[in-house]
Amino acid sequence: MVKIVMNGKGYAKSVTIEPSLIKEDDAEILEDLIAAAINDAKAKLETQSQEQMKGLTEGMPLPPGMKLPF
Repeated sequence: MVKIVMNGKGYAKSVTIEPSLIKEDDAEILEDLIAAAINDAKAKLETQSQEQMKGLTEGMPLPPGMKLPF
């Protein structure tokens, strides 16, 4: 009933909703809003993960330029 196409980095490229579920005039707007919401959530998750990793690796004697996770 709902199909989501994502790219290799986990971001939504497109959302398709079965027309019988919604008014036809609203379909494209709703699909775009859902894709944007997925991408926003993914971006927030990545930012939060980076902040947590930074906090965990703070004070570790890593060589210059070395980033975690590998």
